[in-house]
Amino acid sequence: MNTPVPDFTEAEQKLVTTELFQQYGKLVPMQLADSELQLDPLSTHLTLCPTLYWTERGAQFVICKIADGRYRCQFFYSEADQYGTGKDEYQDLQACVVTLLQVQSDHERQLADTSTSATAANLDDEYQGPLVI
Repeated sequence: MNTPVPDFTEAEQKLVTTELFQQYGKLVPMQLADSELQLDPLSTHLTLCPTLYWTERGAQFVICKIADGRYRCQFFYSEADQYGTGKDEYQDLQACVVTLLQVQSDHERQLADTSTSATAANLDDEYQGPLVI
């Protein structure tokens, strides 16, 4: 039988709260939750993992504790619009949180740049040259 994954400690929760405050300049409400994860890619077994969840700037974030001192994370906007950090697992919670926040911030900036570029390109396409009277 599998050993249950230990809950987030108060120290781990405080570390995440501190990082969120440093990123956003305000207290961000965080919720404790559980996620069922497939920890072994060769098995269909799902493991119940303690999860920290919060929302900010239109994104939802989760950090799942998959073992003592091991974490997975992602952010998402909808069920079909989910993103990771490019790393499957972290052994340092602070690195996990900082990387997750940075990747989401970079993603947000890219979306804004794409919107701005698309708008400028659309304007350029519509420009027909100087109006001659």
